[in-house]
Amino acid sequence: MTKTLSEDNTQEEWISKSQRKRECDALQKIGEKLLKLKPEQLDQIEMPDELEQALNEARRIKSNSALKRQRQYLGKIMRSCDSEKIEQQLNAVLHKHDTNTALFKKIEKWRNRLIENDNEVLNEIIASYPDVDRQHINNLVRQSAKELKNNKPPAASRKLFKYLRELVESGAVE
Repeated sequence: MTKTLSEDNTQEEWISKSQRKRECDALQKIGEKLLKLKPEQLDQIEMPDELEQALNEARRIKSNSALKRQRQYLGKIMRSCDSEKIEQQLNAVLHKHDTNTALFKKIEKWRNRLIENDNEVLNEIIASYPDVDRQHINNLVRQSAKELKNNKPPAASRKLFKYLRELVESGAVE
């Protein structure tokens, strides 16, 4: 097969059979990942009804050969829908824990910098979250520093972390 030129000088895209097979295999692997999800995780992903029904049918199948055919069918369905969008949603569901961990570490760093009297971090927080209660944060920072100095349990430090987490989770602009 050769590349053809149309009258307006644009090239028709030619894809080799091997490349098509690699693309189909990749879509089939996405379908397999979807199969491994728990039902509540699967509900978080927007997909066509046909794909959802095929996934439900694949979960019901016990025979290995029938399951292999169903996986191929999932790959075929994936070719006709927006597979990139589905893959992005799948990755978001699979890596949700990573996002939460990163957010947790960010809040933890803010708290530690606040306790160390880093005024820049307070300005960052105020810039990102204008509704912040500065008085409350300053009180918690003072209490945390006092507890640290007197080797007491970090109750105020925990309260400060909790307040910062609630501030971030409130949906305020970041």
